[in-house]
Amino acid sequence: MLELVFANLRVRPLRTAISITGVALGVVLVVLFTSLAEGMTNDMAKRASNWKAEIVFARPGGMEVTSSNLNVSTGYVPRLQEIEGVDMVVPVGRYISPSSKGRFGIQQIDGVDWNSFAAMNEMQLIEGREPRADNEVVLDERQVRQEKINLGETIEIFGGKKYIVVGVFSPPSGSRIKMSLAALQSVLDSPNKCTYILVKVKNPAEAETVAARINEALPGNTVRLSSDLVTDAKDRIPGLNTFLRVLVGLGAFVSTIFVLLSMYTTITERRKEIGILKSLGASKSFIIKVIEGEAFLIGICGVVLGFLVSFVAAFGISKMFELAFQFSAGWALIAISIALAGSLVGALYPAWRASSIDPVEVMVNE
Repeated sequence: MLELVFANLRVRPLRTAISITGVALGVVLVVLFTSLAEGMTNDMAKRASNWKAEIVFARPGGMEVTSSNLNVSTGYVPRLQEIEGVDMVVPVGRYISPSSKGRFGIQQIDGVDWNSFAAMNEMQLIEGREPRADNEVVLDERQVRQEKINLGETIEIFGGKKYIVVGVFSPPSGSRIKMSLAALQSVLDSPNKCTYILVKVKNPAEAETVAARINEALPGNTVRLSSDLVTDAKDRIPGLNTFLRVLVGLGAFVSTIFVLLSMYTTITERRKEIGILKSLGASKSFIIKVIEGEAFLIGICGVVLGFLVSFVAAFGISKMFELAFQFSAGWALIAISIALAGSLVGALYPAWRASSIDPVEVMVNE
């Protein structure tokens, strides 16, 4: 039976190649985009983990990724500083907007007092100086590389407002673009406000105890350990899991439809061959096994091609746009399952039609 399966695939190389390409496309949709989503969220988590603060203080909803609200009063800063076990307190304002220059994704800007923020998070300026005026910003190394910006040049944020790049910082921590908190408050018309407050404790081992004290002293706010924000980075991105499920469904649909159409057309062209096989005693189950065997081999070839294209595309995109990709064994298994299952399901109806062909009718008409 295997010889017959291989022979049928070789006889129609173009149709076989199209089917394999369709299955590969489904694999690419799952593998490439899920690895991009994993890479971006893990990159966000990594930058968040560069916070040296153990506690993040915010209002309910203030730490959602889509939030650009400055809804926390900076008046909490001295009150937090008075709590036993607190070493340093730094307010941070945050603004989220679509990426500039038509790039895919979002752009995040932090408003901070540079000296206190850098001291808390062990950051340094490797070029230039800290932002002082309302129209000045500092960028991290990757942003400078990606945008090909030199010190003294301008970038556009907040819908076209121009800001002068006066410094480059390292390592990355939080957003890649930072300005003074006063400048962000002025743009968003939110004086004496911030998005969240970073709290560094004197003894990191007592972070949970200090967090409990903050909750007790300042009830009704959101007090979270920064380590918790790292572990649930993906869950804090609205719609990401839905997006990934849609990709999986789309990959399954593409694989199934390509194989179904290809096999259905192939069966139409091979009525005479199938009629001869049945006249020689081939059973319905044998015909179905042959068709499903062809679909299974197409699925395997599609998986191999899909992974190859995904790896090459990920390498090229990461080099060109410095986007982070992280391939997951779990999503890889899902992609393989979808490709093979889609191929087998797509070929099921054509296989059933082929097994139902009447050899007498075929011989009379053809």
